[in-house]
Amino acid sequence: MDNFDPKSLIDLDECVMNALDLFMASDTQFPRPDLGKFTRPLVVGSGNAIATGYVIFDKQDAVFANEGSYKGKLDAIKSLDSVVILSASGGKHAPIIAKEVRPMGLKSVLFTCNPSPLAKNDVDELHVFPSRPEPYTYNTSTYMGMMMACLIDDPKAEAKRIRDHIRAVVDPTIKKFGKKLGDYDAFYLLVPEEFDLIRIMLVTKFVELFGRRLGRDVFTWEQSKHATTVVEAPKELFIAFGRENTTLGKERLYIPLPPNPTYPAIMAVAYYVIGKLQAQKPPWFKESVAAFAQRASEVFGQKIEPIVKYKQEPPFRSHSP
Repeated sequence: MDNFDPKSLIDLDECVMNALDLFMASDTQFPRPDLGKFTRPLVVGSGNAIATGYVIFDKQDAVFANEGSYKGKLDAIKSLDSVVILSASGGKHAPIIAKEVRPMGLKSVLFTCNPSPLAKNDVDELHVFPSRPEPYTYNTSTYMGMMMACLIDDPKAEAKRIRDHIRAVVDPTIKKFGKKLGDYDAFYLLVPEEFDLIRIMLVTKFVELFGRRLGRDVFTWEQSKHATTVVEAPKELFIAFGRENTTLGKERLYIPLPPNPTYPAIMAVAYYVIGKLQAQKPPWFKESVAAFAQRASEVFGQKIEPIVKYKQEPPFRSHSP
């Protein structure tokens, strides 16, 4: 980390396009976990890992927990038949959880992007999803790849459809907007009801990239009928995804979603917009991530780098212009 250059980090929008290029590559392989074999799994993850778990297992009789609540769930719920751990790195809390679960006789499964995770020897089943090197915490190709593999019949076609939509619709929409995203200090994101679970991921991404420098909230249209807009901010932008906003806020931006949108689609489109905002604000994240990675390394006792790389086949590919 001594030679780390913050200027070497890409913004989130470029990370999105890199991920979609990877998913489209002819030699990219997606594991296809059989979700139906889990009768009542305990799905565990931290941050946007558990948010991804909510999305993937939304239609199943699953119990969800994070690194602080999984012990209580294991003790209280006797009908669990398995534990599914989601962790891009397969480190940090993953090996701790896996070791604790092993003597309980529950089948343990790890969803990760690391072919050699620390938790590898403590789980019964390992699924390694494709990913690209990314700045620490971005977790774009990692969790989007898990969604693609588990929810989409043809991930390569879906990645191309999303990429084409971003290039043909989303990017021109942002460019045609009368003001710069960076002119605003507060953001209200509106998402369709069917994508309620993406709200967690978008709030987390704002926190990771901007901390408390920017105000942000993410709600569905129905949630916005309740007292979410009582107090207005002087420089506030309402960004609506997939449905035009004609009633809320004074400054509005409508971002269309592709027809029949999916969770990977709204994740990619929303992350792309957040990345465009990131590019127009001071480099708060880039200037802080190295010091944060050092602190995290000390906390977890595992070396964490500002740029995360997992050695995988197929090879990583560059983002096409």
